Amino acid sequence: MSKIAVVTATRAEYGLLSPVIRELRKRECDDLRIELIVTGAHLSEEYGSTINEIKERIDHIISIPVANDKPEDISNNQAETLKAFSTLFAKEKYDALCVLGDRYEMLAIAIVAGNMRTPVFHLCGGDTTEGAMDEWIRHSITKISYLHFVTNEDSRKRVIQLGENPERVFNFGSTSVDNILSIADLNKLDALNSIGLEECRYALCTYHPVTMDDAGIEQKIEALLDAIGHFSSIQFIVTKANADIGGAKINELLDEAEEKFDNVHVFASLGAKRYLSLMKYAEFVLGNSSSGIIETPSFQIPTVNIGDRQKGRLQPESIINCGSDKDDIISAIDKALSKEFRDKCRRTASPYGNGDAAQQIAKKIIETVAQGKIDLKKKFYDL
Repeated sequence: MSKIAVVTATRAEYGLLSPVIRELRKRECDDLRIELIVTGAHLSEEYGSTINEIKERIDHIISIPVANDKPEDISNNQAETLKAFSTLFAKEKYDALCVLGDRYEMLAIAIVAGNMRTPVFHLCGGDTTEGAMDEWIRHSITKISYLHFVTNEDSRKRVIQLGENPERVFNFGSTSVDNILSIADLNKLDALNSIGLEECRYALCTYHPVTMDDAGIEQKIEALLDAIGHFSSIQFIVTKANADIGGAKINELLDEAEEKFDNVHVFASLGAKRYLSLMKYAEFVLGNSSSGIIETPSFQIPTVNIGDRQKGRLQPESIINCGSDKDDIISAIDKALSKEFRDKCRRTASPYGNGDAAQQIAKKIIETVAQGKIDLKKKFYDL
């Protein structure tokens, strides 16, 4: 029997992986088993215990540390991840590993797979996020991986430029579009009521650490909150930061802000269904999360993207980029609320696919494993 492992460590990457997991498991049989491994921030109460939002069968739960106060914490977390997953992979002997994105724990897990001679199938390679350490992590995972499922044509070209064979690089689009079409099905009032709000004008906001920027987190969050306070007629539904360096500090400041601002509502996690349903009816999406770049344009609403964290990503015209100071953010929000720009967003098409990415990815994964002709000797593809 062939066994394929899928690993998830955070709410964001699980949301993108879940359509693939569902499609893969439709094809489970006596000769094929798809095992879901849950780890990382999913198990942390501080980050919302998001394991409780996972609907699919969980086969393994692997606890790893998620401390992120200092750079050495990340290295220590990776060391523990290497040890824990080495033990699991030696026992289970997977035929392939499916991972997504650019998290530091995913790099450690991919390294374990490489050492075990387990082929890695990687989603969302080739993107660029120049303001985050994710950039070099993502490209490192690309070089470990055998199959590459990118979200857009620019990213496909970059993966090939990194020396990967074009025959193993596939642009099926982003699974975020699959999610939008399949799970964002709450109406506005039900979505708001589910988080204790009544009918209102609101925006979604997520602000993650900018890991390649040493500037003060406190000043950036203060500027963001001052800008939010300028728009008292709009409720801001804020999801907490991820487990990167500085994330815990951001979340502490957000909890304090919720006590001070009547229009700030902070949640550790909303879950993919509720988050995307709320996005559908939002006035705009604010912050520096990739969801504002990849998912939001499909709803044809504005994104106010703050700072450099997402710099380099393929962006449609519904994105407004701005600096991190209060006046820049206020100016960008004013533009997002203008009739002219909102009309422009309604004419904007997303460059991230048409909603069948997960089906095509699952088909290619199973075809590749079934053929059994995976040659892990790396040959650099020269342009």
